[in-house]
Amino acid sequence: MSNSRTFAAVFIAIFVGTALVIAAFMLNGARPAVETAQPGAQFVLASGKCAECHRQQTPGVVHEFEMSKHSTRGVNCLDCHQPATGQEKLDHRGFVIAKHLTSQNCANCHQTEYEQYLRSRHAAPAWAAVGGTKDFTPAQIARAEQYHKGAVDRPAHPLVGAEGMAAVNKGCFQCHSVGQPNTDGSIGTCTNCHARHAASVETARNPRACGQCHMGPDHSQIEIYEESKHGILFASQRQHMNLAAASGHVTVQDMPVPTCSTCHMGGLEGITVTHDTSERLSYWLFAPISDRRPNYQLAQARMQEVCLKCHTRERIDKYYQDAEAVIVSTNAKVKESQAVMQKLYDDKLLSASDPYDQPIKFAAFDLWHYYGRTAKHGAFMGGADFVQWHGYYEMLNKQAEINFEAEQLRANHGNRSSTTQPAIP
Repeated sequence: MSNSRTFAAVFIAIFVGTALVIAAFMLNGARPAVETAQPGAQFVLASGKCAECHRQQTPGVVHEFEMSKHSTRGVNCLDCHQPATGQEKLDHRGFVIAKHLTSQNCANCHQTEYEQYLRSRHAAPAWAAVGGTKDFTPAQIARAEQYHKGAVDRPAHPLVGAEGMAAVNKGCFQCHSVGQPNTDGSIGTCTNCHARHAASVETARNPRACGQCHMGPDHSQIEIYEESKHGILFASQRQHMNLAAASGHVTVQDMPVPTCSTCHMGGLEGITVTHDTSERLSYWLFAPISDRRPNYQLAQARMQEVCLKCHTRERIDKYYQDAEAVIVSTNAKVKESQAVMQKLYDDKLLSASDPYDQPIKFAAFDLWHYYGRTAKHGAFMGGADFVQWHGYYEMLNKQAEINFEAEQLRANHGNRSSTTQPAIP
């Protein structure tokens, strides 16, 4: 009797189990393709509801996320999109999400990187360089001023008023938004470099990611890099490089040729990784007159630590010696132009109220802001043509123009003076 009961129980269990499996297959077969075609758990884990709509409405977003490291590591949509402290909330089809994401959302997992970034000139100084202090809270200004005195507590750039907000919004702020203050108290956004849903370290390591902003006559780093031997080697060896290598474990086999991030941020062969892009810079190259930064010796040692992975100490020392000679020479030429301009201001031949109301003022600005910077950057980054024809030659050209205009101003005011000196040929 007991055997028959056991057999019946087993039979019923098998029957019920089989029925459930068959029912599951039938139900799954009836599901729409938008659900069954979704990637597996290793991709948009726990985000099926998000992908269900967004695969129809914004499929590129879903595809980008599927390719990301976040998706393969079990990060889901809500992990990033849930509101952080101080963020405006949005009721979105049954989910409560942040209306606008900021660096604070990234900092929930990447706090160290965010703190390093806050110390850099990519943070608050970048936005203040255009708009001044008006968008910052006193606390944000105070924190940034600890690291970059005068770089945030400053007025808006005079070009803002001269060019108008249409140009500034679609021009200046498109790059300088990397340091935009957010209403939740955070600064900037990580997606300027890493892209949004791809969240890619490979994208950020590509020189073109930096080149989207660091280009053009006032900071032509990408053009200089592509002219340099480093840039030529990168172009020819790109297919052999592993730009997606895990941060902190990058070897010369992964990146045998340096990119922007290798020198300024990367952790090649055990070097400490940093998101403070100012950490390895020894001079204020962007300034009219370039002086040494306060951490000159340490910053130079950190940068040269990267150079030593491929070059000898003797070669590195000679390279820096020649580059610093360009700084000294460029400073002298900028000072020459400044002396001519200051004499015109002192003699009341130029108005100090508007920095962009006369051609000579543009020439003086161009001399240091475009050509002086270019020569200095070219010297440190291996761009010979940018030192010479896009740098020194143009500085001489502008100095001759300034001298001529100065004499014309004095002649027109009946006060010709020999205080201006001709440019050295």
